[in-house]
Amino acid sequence: MSSDYIMIMQQAQTEMELYKKVFTVVRLLDKREFRLEESDNPGGDMELCHCYDFWKKEKPCTNCIAARAFEEKSVRTKLEYLDSDIYQVTARYVEIDGQPYVMELLRKMDEEFLVDLENRDRLMEKLSGYNEKLYQDALTGVYNRRYYEDRIKKMTASVGVAMIDMDDFKIYNDTYGHNAGDLALITTVEAIRRCIRKNDTLIRYGGDEFLLVLQGISETMFREKLKQIRTEIYNANVPTYSRLQLSASIGGVMSAGRTVEETVMEADKFMYLAKNRKNTVVTEKDFVNEEGEDGTALEALKVKQQILIVDDSEMNREILTEMLQDDFRILEAENGEEALKMLKQYDTGISLMLLDIVMPVMNGFEVLAAMAREHWMDDIPVIMISSEGSEEYIRRAYEMGIADYIRRPFDAKTVYQRVFNTIKLYAKQRRLISLVADQIYEKEKNNRMMVGILSQIVEFRNGESGPHVLHIQTLTRLLLERLVQKTGQYGLSWSEQYMISMASALHDIGKIGIDEKILNKPGKLTKEEFDIMKTHTLIGATMLENLKMYQGEILLEVAYQICRWHHERYDGKGYPDGLVGEEIPISAQVVSLADAYDALISDRVYKKAYSHEQAVKMILNGECGAFNPVLLECLTDIQEHLKEVVNSDFVDNFDAEDNIELAGSHRSETENISVCVGGGQIAKALDGRYLISK
Repeated sequence: MSSDYIMIMQQAQTEMELYKKVFTVVRLLDKREFRLEESDNPGGDMELCHCYDFWKKEKPCTNCIAARAFEEKSVRTKLEYLDSDIYQVTARYVEIDGQPYVMELLRKMDEEFLVDLENRDRLMEKLSGYNEKLYQDALTGVYNRRYYEDRIKKMTASVGVAMIDMDDFKIYNDTYGHNAGDLALITTVEAIRRCIRKNDTLIRYGGDEFLLVLQGISETMFREKLKQIRTEIYNANVPTYSRLQLSASIGGVMSAGRTVEETVMEADKFMYLAKNRKNTVVTEKDFVNEEGEDGTALEALKVKQQILIVDDSEMNREILTEMLQDDFRILEAENGEEALKMLKQYDTGISLMLLDIVMPVMNGFEVLAAMAREHWMDDIPVIMISSEGSEEYIRRAYEMGIADYIRRPFDAKTVYQRVFNTIKLYAKQRRLISLVADQIYEKEKNNRMMVGILSQIVEFRNGESGPHVLHIQTLTRLLLERLVQKTGQYGLSWSEQYMISMASALHDIGKIGIDEKILNKPGKLTKEEFDIMKTHTLIGATMLENLKMYQGEILLEVAYQICRWHHERYDGKGYPDGLVGEEIPISAQVVSLADAYDALISDRVYKKAYSHEQAVKMILNGECGAFNPVLLECLTDIQEHLKEVVNSDFVDNFDAEDNIELAGSHRSETENISVCVGGGQIAKALDGRYLISK
């Protein structure tokens, strides 16, 4: 460190007196100021204070240059506001009598001193760029919630405020995955932007909620604009997901002298009225005209929720309908089969089910089991209503996931209140889940990025930069989504599915330990070279095992399973451990199948790509080794959807990937040992490479 930073207290005091002739404020801060500890004022009569007190803040700022200068033992400078004035702040690290301090120098600046005319525009442009990043949603490019909090919510100008909520967004994510959800959000934003002006403000308010502020617009034009937006969203096509139908529920309110924050609360209420019917616009004008947009009575819009009553007794259904019809829209089913048909028709449009136990055709417990298989129980609460009051029945009903149990005969007020409370609770839960999921997703971006970088390093070392890793992740996700729909055998939660999909990118990380002469050899490998190539599974597993600081982390454990066992086969003929059947973790099984399919439909230096149909046929016929029969059923079930993905997502971006697995075995394996492809015969091609013959 330079001797300029080392002084005794007398020198420091003299120096500070000189600085006071140039700077507006001169202060000395010790380490206790940054760590919020009580100071015993070791500087004698030198004034020590919390630096943030001077700036009229209750706590240290997130970018305290004094703290940074102290930690880095350096000099830092920045501009800071105090009331309406701008100060240039310089923080300089010093050591006085062997103790560390920060000397802070503040100079009040006027406009002319701040920047010369020549460079003013450049400075403003630079600051505007920072401002845009601060207030911009990373995914959609529109303003974020922070912009609303800082700039919009206290505004009192006469504006139209609309809350726009995407219908069934959770279903998009659950059915198609987060990539589809992201594309749906982006497509929705593009649709809205086509309908609004440059001076209108669009904000991503929550996970799938958008806030729109329209300035200088009449009430009539405001409503017409919202209807236009609804239509534009409905007609929009999500790229690569042709079967995904977008729609939005919109609530709109004119501010009429109120703050935007107050108006947003009102618009939010109307938006939830619109959610009752989906793809609907509800504004204050509806309440004035007492008429819905399509001529229906406003009372229909006021029904916030739809309830399905399932009971074989017509009298019981009538009694319950009488209790609830004033505030809820009622659907009826006289047995379990009818109930399931209505669930398929209305899906999450049903807010609650009142379910009897004893019914012909299909009883209440059978309905609950079917709902669990289709994952309806996650979104649709069930209240069991029955004259059966045995502890066994009640316990069984709760174990199967019901929200409440009401015995007959029942009191009307009790039924209504418990129905209302259950619906309200589930609505809050869904909203909380949406917010938490959005936060988690943002936090996971860095994890995904680092995994992606690491996997691409491995792929680049193979001599290729193709999208193999991305394809494996997509295929893994599709197979897992179908697997959990098909069977509850593996009990995979959404977070576990997500972890497997992300960890799949690391399946070949062990290749980083293989000699490049073997890894990128253009011709046939010798037996010795082939044996070395196979060690990549153990190398990858060992690398992950040696990350001691992260042991116990789920991602690391799943990645270990995939790295070590993605070449195991269901019949025990794989490697490195010769595991059989369910001895192989399901994570490794799914990635193995995804890897086989991707290898078959890809161009290689030694073969042309097989068609989607050929690849599926070869896998199902056992030409690529033995796989879990349930996973083969999943592949069969999703093959049409998979074909769409291949034709739209994969084909345009596919490059030949050297030395990746073919049919679950590396290229070198198919060249050197025919038994690995289980029935496929290896025939030598004219160019000296080996192909799987049909």
